[in-house]
Amino acid sequence: MARCGFASRRASEKVILEGRVSVNGKQVTELGTRVTPEDEVTVDGKKLTLEAEKRYVLLNKPKGYVCSMKDEKDRMTAASLLKDRYPERLYNVGRLDMFSTGLIIFTNDGDFAALLSHPSAELEKEYIVETSLPFPRNLAEEFMKGIRIDNVFYRAKDAVELNSHRMKVVLVEGKNREIRRVFESKEIGIKSLKRVRIGCVGIGSLKEGESRELSKEEVASLKKLCASYSY
Repeated sequence: MARCGFASRRASEKVILEGRVSVNGKQVTELGTRVTPEDEVTVDGKKLTLEAEKRYVLLNKPKGYVCSMKDEKDRMTAASLLKDRYPERLYNVGRLDMFSTGLIIFTNDGDFAALLSHPSAELEKEYIVETSLPFPRNLAEEFMKGIRIDNVFYRAKDAVELNSHRMKVVLVEGKNREIRRVFESKEIGIKSLKRVRIGCVGIGSLKEGESRELSKEEVASLKKLCASYSY
């Protein structure tokens, strides 16, 4: 399903368990069911076909867009920014919250998405945080040592104070709203949060709302960075 560009592996597994998938007319709910190119696979009665071309797209997400293929609250999705340029069904690798901006990768290559998303890949994501008020001078050091909030442990791989209102933060795991929770725990509101790098790929001159295809060299380099994970 992931190789057909339907969804990521994790999302596809959820759809299978929900009983929405059939193989040759027979409902399938067991994960790992093997199929061949000759088998007919349908989701909600719609036939899936292998994508003719694999796409790897880098988007600079603006604020106000959510990272989901379809939003139940009818909010704007980051994927909608790509529909006019790319005919394939592309889904996001990882997420950025609605109020954050910056880099996110979209693809129809399920193996690539699984490789980048796996925790053991330890793919770096770099962010620039801007605050309305000055933050504590020891916050960067504390973040690198680790901070426990509501029984959840947050730790940055790297954090550097750029000035009293700006910090560079590098994460490899990226728990839900990790940076925001850390700053909120110090009663410091975030003015802007931008992801400027994923692994070896930086934001460069890509403006908000703009996208570009990753080069073959960039795709290969990202895979190499995640080579510790074998699937």
